Amino acid sequence: MKRFLLYPVALLMLAGLVSAAEAGVLFEDTFDERLGDGWTWLRENTGAWRIQDGALEIRVEPGKADTVKNALVRKAPDRSKTKFAVEVTITFTADPTQQYEQGGITWYHQKKPVFKLVHEHIDGKEWIIPGRKPAPSKTVQLRLVVDGTQWTAQFREDLKGEFQTAASGQLPPPGDDQVSIQCYNGPSQAEHWIRFDDFRIVELRD
Repeated sequence: MKRFLLYPVALLMLAGLVSAAEAGVLFEDTFDERLGDGWTWLRENTGAWRIQDGALEIRVEPGKADTVKNALVRKAPDRSKTKFAVEVTITFTADPTQQYEQGGITWYHQKKPVFKLVHEHIDGKEWIIPGRKPAPSKTVQLRLVVDGTQWTAQFREDLKGEFQTAASGQLPPPGDDQVSIQCYNGPSQAEHWIRFDDFRIVELRD
């Protein structure tokens, strides 16, 4: 049975569509028609999220890391046993105008936000945080590599080229970990939406 289940992945590797280091997809959600299983909302505002044109769109509402609305959260893999990457593609559908307007990935530990990898509007320009790497494109793919207590934040613009490393650091010891996609610090007088697509968690093999 295991050989049968792995056979499609092996075919993809032979076709060059999946690398050997990223052959194990633990979870994937393309948001084509509905949310995949296992997601929960934190402070849901039902009128400020939608599935549209094959992606999840969330309105960028005012708020901060501990008050964010419509944070979409799921249980993270056990990082004491598995090295993995969390990936998502995000697009600003309107030019961000609010200082610190942002969207991306947030890591929760014991129900509290402890780390974020985001595309953020600061002082009139867009950056990847952490690392403060310039990223002027409306679309970026974010990639958070987690290995035990180590994290590495990566990104690429417009789905082109190799991933660039923005920064690296440490997480608290494993335990009660969740990963979220979310956006916040939006303008109160304008409707700005961020599109989230191609979310996946991929097991990494050395």
